[in-house]
Amino acid sequence: MRETLEAVADGELSVAAAEARLSGYATTPSGRFDAAREHRRGIPEGILAEGKTSAEVVDLAEAAVETTGHALVTRADADVREAVEAAFRSTGATVSVDERAETVSVTGEAFDQPSLAAAVRIVTGGTSDYPVAGEAAAVVEAVGADCRLIEDVGVANIDRLFDQLEEIRAADVVIAVAGREAALPTVVAGQVDCPVIGVPVSTGYGHGGDGEAALAGLLQSCTALSVVNVDAGFTAGAQAALIARGIDADP
Repeated sequence: MRETLEAVADGELSVAAAEARLSGYATTPSGRFDAAREHRRGIPEGILAEGKTSAEVVDLAEAAVETTGHALVTRADADVREAVEAAFRSTGATVSVDERAETVSVTGEAFDQPSLAAAVRIVTGGTSDYPVAGEAAAVVEAVGADCRLIEDVGVANIDRLFDQLEEIRAADVVIAVAGREAALPTVVAGQVDCPVIGVPVSTGYGHGGDGEAALAGLLQSCTALSVVNVDAGFTAGAQAALIARGIDADP
């Protein structure tokens, strides 16, 4: 504690960073940012923009960069994305925006990007599944795993999947994202020897087209896989990130 207080007194550490170091979180006008999550859980804290004003998201993103060196904002509409970009434009930080996935990643100048010796492959049934897949990718990339996206390999024409099997089989963990009846994750899980995380997506229409049919299909999968909630790209990415960290740490 004394070292932290001395660092604040010497101007080497901000008050927010000191609070985060001592209590595990930073207090902002817009809420508390869990600055210790990455050390405690192995995955970064995500800032969910839904339900927050642009100013609140910016507050939390600034606290994240100040205390951890980087920030990840998810479910960010155009107004939020523009506000975050504007807030960091003159700070020297790097801002990466994925409009389709509605994510914003910010890294401070001094941030040391981790690198994991683990490969994550994210496959989608169709191009419409990208927003969820992109959210998962943002989490995986944040922890430094080798992340590659393989799009539009749905089983309606299974040759599209078989053409990519060599690349998919090179993965340490696969995230399979699909809507409709979500057959893709089940088929992929039957073709690889690594963990598969199935993500049901609310693409589609008609009976069960809001992701319920996809979720039910994955829960009843005849091949072994894990399943997250409908459109839960962040959760799938976090699970894959934890697996990647475990593989990287294996001597």
